[in-house]
Amino acid sequence: MIKPVTCGVLLAGWLACAAALAQSATAPTADTLSPAAQSLAWQQAAAKFAPQRKAILDRVTQAADQGPFRSDWTSLEKYRSPAWYDDAKFGIFIHWGVYSVPAFGSEWYSRNMYQQGTKEFAHHVATYGPQSTFGYKDFVPMFKAEHFDPKAWAQLFHEAGARYVVPVAEHHDGFAMYDSALSDWTAVKKGPKRDVIGELERAVRGQGMRFGVSSHRAEHDWFFDGGRRFDSDVNDPRNAELYGPAVAHLGTGDDQNLAEDWTYVSQAWLDDWLARTAELTDKYHPDLIYFDWWIGHPTFRNTLPTFLSYYYNEGAKRDGVVVNYKLGDFPEGAGTLDIERGQLRGIHASHWQTDTSISNDSWGYIEHDTYKSPTFIIHLLADVVSKNGNLMLNVGPRADGTIPQGAQDTLRSIGGWLKANGEAIYGSKPWRTFGEGPTEVAAGTFQDTKTKPYTAEDFRFTTRGGKLYAIELGWPDKGEATIHSITPADKVTRVDAVADGRSLSFTQDAGGLHLRLPSRPIGSDAYVYRISFSTPNSLKAAP
Repeated sequence: MIKPVTCGVLLAGWLACAAALAQSATAPTADTLSPAAQSLAWQQAAAKFAPQRKAILDRVTQAADQGPFRSDWTSLEKYRSPAWYDDAKFGIFIHWGVYSVPAFGSEWYSRNMYQQGTKEFAHHVATYGPQSTFGYKDFVPMFKAEHFDPKAWAQLFHEAGARYVVPVAEHHDGFAMYDSALSDWTAVKKGPKRDVIGELERAVRGQGMRFGVSSHRAEHDWFFDGGRRFDSDVNDPRNAELYGPAVAHLGTGDDQNLAEDWTYVSQAWLDDWLARTAELTDKYHPDLIYFDWWIGHPTFRNTLPTFLSYYYNEGAKRDGVVVNYKLGDFPEGAGTLDIERGQLRGIHASHWQTDTSISNDSWGYIEHDTYKSPTFIIHLLADVVSKNGNLMLNVGPRADGTIPQGAQDTLRSIGGWLKANGEAIYGSKPWRTFGEGPTEVAAGTFQDTKTKPYTAEDFRFTTRGGKLYAIELGWPDKGEATIHSITPADKVTRVDAVADGRSLSFTQDAGGLHLRLPSRPIGSDAYVYRISFSTPNSLKAAP
């Protein structure tokens, strides 16, 4: 059992760090700063928020163990995802921030514009000039969000059939899209000068959907380290609050090798991360919080249980909350596994999630991006749900707050399919097998676009309300479909097409259930059949 560390940082300690740096007669150059010195420079900038930080940390320390969960992994492994989340199946992710202004490369522009040799670095110098005179901070005033309409966004997501919405509250760039008392670099104080997260929370809940937030702040500790290696504004101590410690990232950059990554992470950073994350959950009471991969870094292992017990205990007073994690960052059962841009080959015993972007090249908005088809997303959704999972689909709005028409069109098409066929998705459970057919998914992280197109022989199965739902992922040419997983022992009494309610003729034999289909497809994208049995055991899930 790993015991949590004391999460409070004494106010005097923060002020002493700031004073020690301020008293230095000559500050070292950026190139010679050690990781500890870089962290100290950031602590000096953050020292003015020390009283607020300490108040939050004290509150977290006192409340973390007040409830069914304690601040240790043994207790946290008893967590189970709540019923509302298991039933929701489909959510919306939003990557929107300052990185939407350059709209080039990806949402990692903030890092890559300081990485010499990258296309973003070259683009930045050619478009805006050297990073010493125009840095990432200079995009902030350009991020005006002048057409941001949270009610219109929420209406669109509701029309898409989403049951929860999760905007990025803070990306790796360190710019808070919410009203933080621990930073001056927030959307309330700079740029849009609006509480983006607060406005979205009200709009999303107003449409009857659940509201979550995503925090990528853990990575911010090193995200701007490229700017330390040449003449850039990252080295100006006046910018330390935004750019953070920018300590050298010593790992390979491969998400899979966290255990071998010895990038420096100070205790001050861990405490600040805890305070910022607790502040976010205290202000907006999200039903879900999504963490990116860096919280799996070994230095977070003692801090994470404190936050998780604090958040889970608060959620237990409602109807439960969700924490998404990646790549084995948590012990099995301590949260809900998310497989980024990926799928599983079979039914997972506990509920899980995949997230992918509606656009093909980026999570945040970039110019000239293209969008996945509704058919691709619907097939992905059917596959994931049949394996006991949820799909969280990302959208990247423009810097002005408008959502590209291509993304809107795909979302509304998905919503149309779910309106006709949603009874096979929402509130469903896996069957004894997830599906059948010749198409194998490419399992694992970042594999979702590597699966070959599905065929009319590919089915995915779900159960709900005493019925089996067979989702056919293509329309057969011969007017007949055969479901081999249904055996003669499964005595079928009725088959209906869900989209239009018509009853379908069928026969059963050792080869399976044979359906006679109309000459025209029933709906579009994927075709759902509601199957009734006289044998209750036919609906039992896999053990």
